[in-house]
Amino acid sequence: MSQASSNTQLDAVLSTRVRLARNIDKIPFPVRLNSIEKQNVNFGICRFLSEKGCDLTLTEMSSLYPYEAISLAERHLISPEFASASEGRVLLMSQNEEISIMLCERDHLRIQCTKQGLQTQEAFEGAQIYDELLSSGFRFAFDQKLGYLNQNPKDIGTGMKASVLMHLPALSATGAMARISATASKLGFSVRGSYGDGASVKGDIFRISNTVTMGISENEALTNLKTMALQIATKERAAAEELIKDIGIRDRINRSAGIIENAVLMSSDEMMELLSWVRLGAVYGAVNADIPLINKLFVSMQPATMNVLAKRKLTENERDEIRAKTVKQIFR
Repeated sequence: MSQASSNTQLDAVLSTRVRLARNIDKIPFPVRLNSIEKQNVNFGICRFLSEKGCDLTLTEMSSLYPYEAISLAERHLISPEFASASEGRVLLMSQNEEISIMLCERDHLRIQCTKQGLQTQEAFEGAQIYDELLSSGFRFAFDQKLGYLNQNPKDIGTGMKASVLMHLPALSATGAMARISATASKLGFSVRGSYGDGASVKGDIFRISNTVTMGISENEALTNLKTMALQIATKERAAAEELIKDIGIRDRINRSAGIIENAVLMSSDEMMELLSWVRLGAVYGAVNADIPLINKLFVSMQPATMNVLAKRKLTENERDEIRAKTVKQIFR
């Protein structure tokens, strides 16, 4: 291994996210509320946070164009489910986009904190600040035996869904992900595409999440998730160090780089595949490319997000042309 950094193990980790699901006691779940009742819940929460001096931008989802809502999901700021419907739903978000609070999706509150890299405890603490603040003004539905009560029985207990987003091209190329996913499932984790349930895997990017929320504390769940992520990152590193020795793989990496440098049009799916190979090569010194920029392009060059950046709905050809021009920048 020639130019790989000493921190290669963590190069597989893109970001960490912690989401806390909470419901206000004595108020039915959002699915049982009409639009006026949802507005009342949202107004009460927003007014309380405003009175506490929280600097969060408020967005009524009904005010967005469909592509604007989809872009928020592409950027992992909200869930795809939250983007799929707008009535009675409000998003609160910090300026740096680390904190996002979804109101009246499946639960009254979903408090989310996202951190770059492997920062499980830091992401939890970021979400916990708002959890504790809100619990001082609202009584959350809680049972002494079961824990926090949420609409989905899978969320009862801690109500915490913690996840790590990982780029795992070597494990994908060697066919090891199916085995890793099966093992992780037995240990209380899910391994899925980067956009959650039913999402196809694009760019060899996977989301590893905890599935156990009862009979375990938040700290135990976070420690277990971090351990699992590190184990998978170690396997990815070992697989990549062997894979990169293969001249066929090095050829694939350099061909991908060549296509990026010369393409005039590039679809989203093609970009994800090409960047995945080039990122693998960049981490292990086979090509010279900007890894942090690749990480950003995985998200910023998604279709709906490109429309947001352009402030209009682009045609498919316009997106593909802009994407091809923009992705070349990883080599500058």
